[in-house]
Amino acid sequence: METDLNFWLQLFTVAFCIGLGGRYGGVGLGAAGGLGVCILVLFFGLKPSSPPVSTILIIVAVIACTSILQGAGGLDWMVKIAERMLRRWPKAITFVAPFVCSFFVIFVGTAYVAFAVYPVVAEVATQARVRPERPIAASVISAGIAVVASPMSAATAALVASLSPYNVSLLDILMISVPAFIIATAATCLSVYWRGTELEDDPEFKRRVAEGDFEDLVLSRTDDKNAKSSGLNKVRLSVAIFAMGVAVVLLLGFFKGLLPTWTTPDGRTITLPIPSLIQMVMLACGLFIIVACKIPPHKFADGSVFRAGLIGVVGVFGISWLTGTFFDGYHDQFVSLFKTMAESTPLLFGLVLFFFSAVILSPSATVVALMPLGAAIGIPPLLLVALYPATCGDFLIPGGAQIGCCSFDRTGTTHLGSWVLNHSYLLPGCVHVITGVAAGYAIYCML
Repeated sequence: METDLNFWLQLFTVAFCIGLGGRYGGVGLGAAGGLGVCILVLFFGLKPSSPPVSTILIIVAVIACTSILQGAGGLDWMVKIAERMLRRWPKAITFVAPFVCSFFVIFVGTAYVAFAVYPVVAEVATQARVRPERPIAASVISAGIAVVASPMSAATAALVASLSPYNVSLLDILMISVPAFIIATAATCLSVYWRGTELEDDPEFKRRVAEGDFEDLVLSRTDDKNAKSSGLNKVRLSVAIFAMGVAVVLLLGFFKGLLPTWTTPDGRTITLPIPSLIQMVMLACGLFIIVACKIPPHKFADGSVFRAGLIGVVGVFGISWLTGTFFDGYHDQFVSLFKTMAESTPLLFGLVLFFFSAVILSPSATVVALMPLGAAIGIPPLLLVALYPATCGDFLIPGGAQIGCCSFDRTGTTHLGSWVLNHSYLLPGCVHVITGVAAGYAIYCML
């Protein structure tokens, strides 16, 4: 009875700390995780687990390289390219915008790069008289979930580290996640294409037009056409170096025979782990960008990517340490409890991933906390890859991107709702996750 009571008290501690940290996100999430570890270890006597060092180091390496790319102007240049693509097909903005925003997230590995494109999406949609809620909602959701299709994202890095003991490579993950993401994004665009009334029939838009606000809805846009060609060449070079780094990781991850090997004293052959490969290649690319583009040292950490990335690292560190300590303490019990589920309906594990991510607001922390447990209870590793999109339930309660984009849409069609959950992003988010998991599962069955 005492053991049962301790279990429920510890489970309550974990849930309370996750809920408390989820209210603040980022650093608050990590700090709440640290508090939970203190309680579990100092009061209940559980043995602290090892923090996910490999995952954290991958995230730090990718953040370092991406922030250097931002300092070189590479991210801003990519955003300008996105603007041109969006303005080329204004009437098809509902289909074009989600794919454009997602492409940049897939390439860079962080959803923050798409935030600079959202105001352009709202502007182009308004000028084309397309209800902005449609492309904005689909773009925010698709860009947020695009991390599952990115070889450079923190979530994918965490999945690589979690499944590498089961001989699942980065290419194995991308072979399922990328086509599933493309299918899910197309389905998401369709789900919002006819949503709501047309812009000129929308009551809120009519009210704003009647009050004379419409003239202020078009954002001013200026292009620096006098930019020096030498500066532009450096910007392009920084993007090219980053792209080559991504290509090297993919190439060596696919052709593992090219990786160096070592023989241990007991005769075992060890191949360079993919997590270590990602860490060293990203750091090396960062140095190449610094030297080739002559970036001033103060720009290395001045950008939003560096700050937001480190905040994410703290969140992953604290919450994964907390859940790891709890799950390790009751590892055998959890394996026994979920083993029947894994044998009968393993897809139910996707619901666990979804609601856990909706609470902690972090796909990468969800992967670190639950994917190893899923593998331990007998769910095939590639099936866990098919369930990967379910770790992106953070849209359930509107966060920074969703709230910010409501203000970008000054026609008033994009809304948060009065019941918290009845917002513009709920339908496209559910469609994207469900379709992504279904497509991933279909691909898994064909492998």
